[in-house]
Amino acid sequence: MKILVIGGGGREHTLVWKLKQSSVVEHIYCAPGNPGINEIAEGIAIQVENIEGLKDFALEKQIDLTVVGPEVPLVEGVVDAFREAGLQIVGPDQAGARLEGSKSFAKAFMEKYDIPTGKYEVASHSEEAKEKLEAFEYPLVIKADGLAAGKGVLICQTKKEAMDAIEDILEKKVFGQAGNHLVLEEFLVGTETSMLCFVDGESILPMASSQDHKQIGDHDTGPNTGGMGTYSPNRAYTVSMEKEVEQKILRPTLEGIRAEGMDFRGILFIGLMITKDGPKVLEYNVRFGDPETQVVLPRLKNDLCVVFQHLVNKRLKEVQLEWKEETAVCIVLASEGYPADYKKGIPIHGIDEIREEVLIFHAGTTIRNNELVTNGGRVLGVTALGQGVDEAREKAYAAVDVIQYKGKTYRKDIGLR
Repeated sequence: MKILVIGGGGREHTLVWKLKQSSVVEHIYCAPGNPGINEIAEGIAIQVENIEGLKDFALEKQIDLTVVGPEVPLVEGVVDAFREAGLQIVGPDQAGARLEGSKSFAKAFMEKYDIPTGKYEVASHSEEAKEKLEAFEYPLVIKADGLAAGKGVLICQTKKEAMDAIEDILEKKVFGQAGNHLVLEEFLVGTETSMLCFVDGESILPMASSQDHKQIGDHDTGPNTGGMGTYSPNRAYTVSMEKEVEQKILRPTLEGIRAEGMDFRGILFIGLMITKDGPKVLEYNVRFGDPETQVVLPRLKNDLCVVFQHLVNKRLKEVQLEWKEETAVCIVLASEGYPADYKKGIPIHGIDEIREEVLIFHAGTTIRNNELVTNGGRVLGVTALGQGVDEAREKAYAAVDVIQYKGKTYRKDIGLR
């Protein structure tokens, strides 16, 4: 089979790495790819927003299966365009992608189908939003409604912070069009869990649990990021919790997808908070999480391409997922200043010295003057497996020490919660 992976970050590097191991895959293209991906697949200079260009390329090369990494092309309808052209693709249609593309739509969906979540309000104007503040206690979560590259979630400790956040989102448009509306949301207390699921519209098949560390600083301090590290399996996700999530969240979510007429043959990410009142949904994403993918797929024993084939043909119920017993830990190396302003083009050294058993997934890198340099806020994901979280952490952090670039920023407490 000829495979096209859309995207160029750490998630896509992990997908390409896993698909490369498949017994049925002959050649992998990746658009646009990155230096790490391009070592194991053929990078194609087409950007993820160029849906027509991606579709034409898939038709020209007779691509057998396309896998979409990032959310933007999904929300913009890449799946609809590919399926209309007779191409097989992993991802939800544009209607299904609204579960990530609009946080207000997602919260209304949860409410409609009795899926446990925090209380919320939606507002389009500052005065309206400020009036609705009175219904909440602090801390309070305020979210830009649309896509904001993982940065549109603000945790406000005081009313003044909340008022400032409202003005930033709705008046100053710090998140652009993503902030045409905002969601005020109850701050849920508990243990976070990330659940990735294969969905074919008729079945929902959860993958191994993981836990992301969103904030930039150790001990969950500082602003939210796209994710600074993960580990899998999540120690808080017990067998009894798994059964409760299946009954209260997975089944009604699937029922909602079917009732809404979504053609959802793709990946559903469910961000959960395990509260004293049970599991509640924080958010839906409609693709593999990043960096959750970097710890979940290295533990997956199945041939990923074969799973995808079952998924697009609505035969997921025939799949039995198998997992390695080992724990996986991923440490994200970021640029100094992330998630705010940061410099690019800083030379990276030491990757060639890393032992083969440690996986290095490129996220924000590029080649300039024949040298590997930084090219994003999150630069690399360093993943290691071990007999338990301590051994995996030790291996991963030993590799982190070997990799050097000016301003290297990372958390030292991944997996310690």
